[in-house]
Amino acid sequence: MTLIVFLASLVGSMAIGLPICFSLLFSGVCMMLFMNGFNSQILSQNLFSGADSFSMMAVPFFILAGEFMNRGGITKRIVNAANAMVGHVRGGLGYVSILAILLFASMVGSAVASTAALGAILIPMMVRAGYNRDKSTGLIAAGNILSPIMPPSVPMIIFGVQASVSVTSLFMAGIAPAVYLSASLCILWFFVARKDELPTAPRQSRKQVVKSLTDGFWALLLPVFILVGLRSGKFTPTEAGVITAVYALIIGLFVYRELKISMLMDCLVSAAKSSSVIMFLAAAAMVSSWLMTVGNIPSIVTGILAPFIAHPTLLMLVIAGIVLLVGTSMDVTPTIMILTPVLLPAVKAAGIDVVYFGVVFILNTVMGLLTPPVGTVLNVACSAGKINMERIVKAVWPFLLAEVVILVLLILFPPLVTVPAAFFLGK
Repeated sequence: MTLIVFLASLVGSMAIGLPICFSLLFSGVCMMLFMNGFNSQILSQNLFSGADSFSMMAVPFFILAGEFMNRGGITKRIVNAANAMVGHVRGGLGYVSILAILLFASMVGSAVASTAALGAILIPMMVRAGYNRDKSTGLIAAGNILSPIMPPSVPMIIFGVQASVSVTSLFMAGIAPAVYLSASLCILWFFVARKDELPTAPRQSRKQVVKSLTDGFWALLLPVFILVGLRSGKFTPTEAGVITAVYALIIGLFVYRELKISMLMDCLVSAAKSSSVIMFLAAAAMVSSWLMTVGNIPSIVTGILAPFIAHPTLLMLVIAGIVLLVGTSMDVTPTIMILTPVLLPAVKAAGIDVVYFGVVFILNTVMGLLTPPVGTVLNVACSAGKINMERIVKAVWPFLLAEVVILVLLILFPPLVTVPAAFFLGK
């Protein structure tokens, strides 16, 4: 009955248009009342502890770093460097987009921020070069779900806090799946480019390539610096967020000189607004999480999933189906915060590695960014590509299907994640 009260109050409040953070609080209050244990002090304590996390401090810093990169010229130089390397092949701007997204993802960790920043640059470039606008926008949208997979990743930080798992381990485990996703998009784009007979751009001279790479040196150095620092243990994910923000600020102000002092307040305000939404969600989710534990909901869900626990692969496939369904109507952050404490006991009971589960679960979750009606990335890509939702849904589904194939392969063959993760962690 507790599970029914939780689901009814949560889904019902969202159905009438209540923001998810308040829906989580409302469901928590309903469970308290149902269990005859309403206590405002416990409510406030859990709200505070939900946001009081050292690891969660990384979130605002990475968001702020993204603001500095977009306004400081770092994003533009990443695109130019990628274009110099692969822009001359047939459909080259598609490969440029995938490479630029992969590089940008290794610095920001937010799919929405990456789509907004790169979509505004790449989609007009592709259209001017004679590419189909819909397919170009679909590729940019699908490619940008790399951002929550490639470290540093905001959703991985949130999952790490919720599951009490090493965020650094999650980061290192996310590298290989991000590369697999990039490769799948490149393979699919190869056939699109051949079928549509996309134009080729002139190969840049060696001097132009060197100039683009030299100009983008400081931008390209940042992801290497972050990954090496995390891999070596020189700094934590939170410290990486601070370093990334400071680095982007210095490069934007004093090297590229495109970031002006007058822009700093806008960057800080924008980052604060985005961060506050995530932090309040984390606080509200802690209330629900605590009450779900008190109400024994994780054990109830584990009991429901008990027939699959003896078969870990089947359990992962069932969870994947549930998460894909939830992702069509809920954004990434609340999905992670609500489902992690519910699903984790069953995952542990099945003997599934939590880091491996975290990576697959996050990939599974972020696919909801490409499915209507919520589809946050789809909405941002529509704006950048100047097309409507109906057109982008038609254009994005082949790329989404390729990414679903990768998800299924990761579930069927866990070593695709665990072996590279052990290598990057030096185990």
